[in-house]
Amino acid sequence: MNLRIGHGVDIHRLEAGRKCVIGGVEIESPVGPVAHSDGDVLVHALMDAILGAQGEPDIGVKFPNNDNKYSGASSILLLELVWKEALKRGYVLVNADMSVVCEVPKINPSSAAMKENLARVLNVASDRIGLKATTAEKLGSLGRGEGIFASATVLLEKKD
Repeated sequence: MNLRIGHGVDIHRLEAGRKCVIGGVEIESPVGPVAHSDGDVLVHALMDAILGAQGEPDIGVKFPNNDNKYSGASSILLLELVWKEALKRGYVLVNADMSVVCEVPKINPSSAAMKENLARVLNVASDRIGLKATTAEKLGSLGRGEGIFASATVLLEKKD
């Protein structure tokens, strides 16, 4: 077997009045991420994990924030591009495990929809997608609701 592990993280500052998209799901929230694209912190971490497992540079290199082509871009569409390249290289997803840390918005009410979105793009059963959410217990900037953080780990297998 040719197994590859990748890990990715992402963090964004939150501001009032901004749209909040996580895992490709628009969530009702008084705050949303400040970002060049739609700021989907979960999908950004997942893309970096997929790229890392292949030994590729991160999404900042692939989709630079100084390129207007990606201004306001849907992270789910960017994930589709990243995944299509991985498939062309012969990779399949064994599983992905992800966590989101924030005080607001609440993730759990939308987590099933997020898992279904990601499973659809990655063309796997949703039980291959792990997703957890937690708070920062009021500690630091995340605990004050000033930001949102996500981490993702993937296991890819390269088919010969």
